[in-house]
Amino acid sequence: MRMKDQFSSRVRWVRFDACFVLPLLLLALQSFLGSQGLSAAEPAAPRKGLVATVNPVATEAGLQALRDGGNAVDAAIACALTLGVVDGHNSGLGGGCFMTLRLADGRLITLDGREMAPAAATRDLFLREGKADPLLSQDGALSVGIPGEFATLAYASTNYGRLPLGRLLEAAARVAEKGFRLDRHYVGRLKETRSQLALFPESEVIFLKGLPTVPSAGDRLRQPDLARSYRQMAAGGVAWFYRGDFARRTAEWMQAHGGVVTASDFARYEVVPREPVRGTYRGHEIVSFPPPSSGGVHVVEILNILEHFDLAAMGDGSAELAHVVAEAMKLAFADRARWLGDPDFARVPRGLVSKKYAVELAQRIRLDRASVVAAAGTPPEADREWFTRERNRHTTHFSTADTEGNWVACTASLNTSFGSKVVVPGTGLLLNNHMDDFSAQPGVPNFFGLVGAEANSIEARKRPLSSMSPTLVLRDGQPILSVGAAGGPTIISQTLLAILRTIDFKKSPREALAAPRLHHQWKPDELHVERSWGEAVIAELRRRGHTVAVDASLGAAQAVGRDAQGHWSAAADPRGEGAAGVW
Repeated sequence: MRMKDQFSSRVRWVRFDACFVLPLLLLALQSFLGSQGLSAAEPAAPRKGLVATVNPVATEAGLQALRDGGNAVDAAIACALTLGVVDGHNSGLGGGCFMTLRLADGRLITLDGREMAPAAATRDLFLREGKADPLLSQDGALSVGIPGEFATLAYASTNYGRLPLGRLLEAAARVAEKGFRLDRHYVGRLKETRSQLALFPESEVIFLKGLPTVPSAGDRLRQPDLARSYRQMAAGGVAWFYRGDFARRTAEWMQAHGGVVTASDFARYEVVPREPVRGTYRGHEIVSFPPPSSGGVHVVEILNILEHFDLAAMGDGSAELAHVVAEAMKLAFADRARWLGDPDFARVPRGLVSKKYAVELAQRIRLDRASVVAAAGTPPEADREWFTRERNRHTTHFSTADTEGNWVACTASLNTSFGSKVVVPGTGLLLNNHMDDFSAQPGVPNFFGLVGAEANSIEARKRPLSSMSPTLVLRDGQPILSVGAAGGPTIISQTLLAILRTIDFKKSPREALAAPRLHHQWKPDELHVERSWGEAVIAELRRRGHTVAVDASLGAAQAVGRDAQGHWSAAADPRGEGAAGVW
């Protein structure tokens, strides 16, 4: 096949004259959003349910699932599949996910679809001459873990959904086939990763078109190979992905390019139902994701610490609030580095989420001065009470709820933008680079600057530590908030702040997500704050001894909620181009 014909069969782009077409596109988009009940803020009360994602096309897919008779689980699955098309630099079926569910019958469920290390992975996988080589864990064949998102979506569909999975896959396949218009965030990620994508011919053909310039916002990307793979999954289910053609193709590519992933690794993958992390905060129940996510543990740990301070009296947006929250984050992230890992391989203390331990940590916080946290703490029962597996996770988050009482918080990821940058030839499916979430060496930071210890070392079939924090908040046994975020370790801080704004400051999802954010992850000892905190607050934080870095924005969160009066609401993060929808 000639190169031109080969290129045309893989991907087609359409470029528009921006001066003429973009105004029409904006008018059309406004009309579309209005007709579909989509907005970036809070939609009206639902007949059936609510959806919030980072992309209007994905939100509409979730709403269509509700219209077709599906529940919030079906809506979440539809969102995930469509995000793998229109937000594919962040998530997709070549990556993993964590899903937290509250079902209409009151059951609380967490599904671990985190990637798994190949059987041939060893603790020195990324060491060269005794030192960790970050390029090996971030791009290419060795960076890939066995993906778990499709297995998780299929499990949720079979056990908790109503609509056939094949129907939802076909709807997403049509989006891939017909194409979608790129937003500025997608184009920005293409610019940032262009040189890495160009190293892999299949990725270059799909995402860069082999041309010297990247596409522009408003261009249309069609992905016929991805559409074909979705349809093969609709016909062959998880067998096609984990024990059939896709597993075989991936293994062949890995063998030819120095990887260690095999078809047997795919065949051994399993979704793991786990026991949720559960805590309380000012009369509310917090339900979040357990290890191998650090997110749920540390959201609850930080809330336990902050319960000892009158945050409402400090005032939202105050330097006092920012200082105390940052100090609590610092203590929790020190514990993350020391204690957190895959509970099937490491002893992760349950005492991290105990109220007793929180008292000890809260007493270490000075209200007038930033403290130095030299090392992790030692939670109670650290030698014998652990999180364990229950048999009877750049990123994206989406939240759904229905009026029957089903609520879903799901966070999915390829890790960094475009993951490993590897597309399995002929499939259109990008593979993750979540092997970088392991500790290549104790104390050596990963892409996000996070350090880890022995608990998160590389081992065969182990799942790397994550920050993903899909969380539900309940009051009197009824869910009032589904929330989560994207953005590496800032996922934990974003989720935490959304909960604080909801409970302590009585904010709606829209208001909670729009409020200023901050983040401290212990090492490096640097407090990141959004510029919207204001110069006076930033100056006061520096006066108290914080090393402050000012950012334009931190992360992207999505949420749906219901207040004490029974009013429903939902919001997509105003920092992005997402949408909240109602039907």
